[in-house]
Amino acid sequence: MDQASQLKQSGLLELHLAVLLFGGTALFSKLIPLSALDITLLRCFVAALVLALIVKASKHRLLLNSGRDYLIALGLGIVVSLHWVTYFASMQLSSIAIGMIAFFTYPVMTVLIEPIITGNKIQRVDVVSGITVLIGVILLIPEANLGNDVTLGIAVGVLSAAFFTARNLLHKQYFSAYSGPQAMFYQTAVATVFLAPWHTVEINTIEQNVWGLILLLGIVFTAAPHALFTSALRHLSAKTVSLVSCLQPFYGAVLALFFLGENLEIKTILGGLLVVTTAIFETRRSRRSYRK
Repeated sequence: MDQASQLKQSGLLELHLAVLLFGGTALFSKLIPLSALDITLLRCFVAALVLALIVKASKHRLLLNSGRDYLIALGLGIVVSLHWVTYFASMQLSSIAIGMIAFFTYPVMTVLIEPIITGNKIQRVDVVSGITVLIGVILLIPEANLGNDVTLGIAVGVLSAAFFTARNLLHKQYFSAYSGPQAMFYQTAVATVFLAPWHTVEINTIEQNVWGLILLLGIVFTAAPHALFTSALRHLSAKTVSLVSCLQPFYGAVLALFFLGENLEIKTILGGLLVVTTAIFETRRSRRSYRK
């Protein structure tokens, strides 16, 4: 196996591990008793510090290659901050399941938008995969009373999906030359500065157990998986990353069952199976294409 194939297979392993950790991030929207903006701000602050240490420990420099790259990092950081705020807000307005499902319209967005950017034709199999994933995440929706908050939560979740799609495609196009930890250091650092003026909580009023949750979110569920995720983006198409990432709502639903008592219905299990099957299919198909 040549080096390029090894890098792509390594990227797939990094991606699957990142998605597993991403599945747990939704829990913190309910576990941490703060606003979506404050959760995102503190999450980014902790993650930026950890990522800076990771870059230094790996003996790589933090500086970027050009002034243009700093402008790109600024834009990516703002998009990431908007994505995370809307992501948590969606779940706080509705529920973890509904928020994640609304957010996971982004694979369909990516499948349809990426070929326009790259100049490639949209493949029929990708459209079918996107539709299958969409059906799967829709089936994950528990029975709910669609009041105003839930409806708003779904809308905010779809907006979060749009921000995430933009971030992935822009990163792939303009920022993929940097390592995962280095790229995410700048994005989380920019997000911290961008969100700081709008914070609503006083740091000295946060209880010790809440700080523990914030550190857990920032280190284990942010710094680690986002470094892995951005590293995977360097070797895989945004389309493949998006479709494989659809394991996340299934993991989130299972974790919500164990930690928050959100019940799993039969249709939730069926939806999860559809999502997982499509993700596995896309992974296998991408591996076959790498070998050619």
